[in-house]
Amino acid sequence: MLLLAVPAFSAAARKITVAELQEMLAAMRKQGKSDADVATALKQVMLSEQLDRATTNSLINEVPGKLATEQMYVFEARSALLPPPPSCIPATPPLDAAKQEALLTKAASYASGTWAQLPSLTATKATLRFQDNVEALADASGIRSGSTDSNTGLWVNPYNYIHYITSSDTEIALDKGAEKLPRDTNQWGRNKMIESMEPDPDLATIFADARQYGGLKWERWQLVNGKPAAVFSYNVPKKKSKMAVDVCCFPLVDQAGVISPPDGSRGNFQTNTEWDHYKEKNVGYHGEFFIDPDTGVIVRMNTIDEQKSSDMVHQLDTRIDYGPVAVGGKALILPIRSFLITEVVPNGEAGAGGISTRTTLFISDYKNYTPGR
Repeated sequence: MLLLAVPAFSAAARKITVAELQEMLAAMRKQGKSDADVATALKQVMLSEQLDRATTNSLINEVPGKLATEQMYVFEARSALLPPPPSCIPATPPLDAAKQEALLTKAASYASGTWAQLPSLTATKATLRFQDNVEALADASGIRSGSTDSNTGLWVNPYNYIHYITSSDTEIALDKGAEKLPRDTNQWGRNKMIESMEPDPDLATIFADARQYGGLKWERWQLVNGKPAAVFSYNVPKKKSKMAVDVCCFPLVDQAGVISPPDGSRGNFQTNTEWDHYKEKNVGYHGEFFIDPDTGVIVRMNTIDEQKSSDMVHQLDTRIDYGPVAVGGKALILPIRSFLITEVVPNGEAGAGGISTRTTLFISDYKNYTPGR
């Protein structure tokens, strides 16, 4: 493979399809490439299509070890909101206008009724974190990484590639379908990590705003877990939005003292770093709903915040998958997996390291649902 002959630090990532990824992995397996070699090659490409969990699982025999497996998780998360391969788009004609409206009415009834009337629940949110630019803060800030579970695994420059950082289990509560985050007092920036302090977008709220202001529009059919779903796009403008952003934490660096030698020169003597949240209200957003055509149940929701390039948070994209879960003897449709894709300026307004950016990917699985107490 030509990719393996190119030093990772100089190779520009090229985009490939899911089919090309499958061919690439099969070819490297036949060549007997090591886990490290395969991981190196995977770090030099990006997907142009969505890689779903079923396809990932089907490739397990083509992936030689944990380093390459790590990159498969990165592919899945980074491509979570991309269009699917052609094989996932049924050739079924689109619904006509009347049937579209009937399905949207059914989905609205589900969102405002069944979903919004869910009982109080608790669950465990198990999250994997992947990120690049792990040392983005400059030494001048006086900060060192507190992460002890990071794993680059290779000789590849860790600043340039997304890799596994750590995992965590968080106990969450849902009230009428809306997630309630526990109070978090961690200053994540100290460990060169960020955390969204807002709960996952609430399906009932997002669908109501999309229905009223977002211009719901037919997009396509798409297979979700092997079953056709009707995909509608929406775009909620800033002036109508209730979406809020709260991301922790960014450094505020102040000069605490200067040194003034006899020659009149001046220099930094000491710096103090404080930490602050990036907050914004009424953020415009757009996205897609994936609706079961038989029941009106929403099986997936994408939300993409519309951030400005001048913001400390450049990207905040969320996908939530919903599925049947048995809770207290009842079958409920609940969040089962989510993806959060972020890009931030980790130095905030302090400018300690220029305008470098950091991409962080979160993959969360929801488990151990129990009735709320």
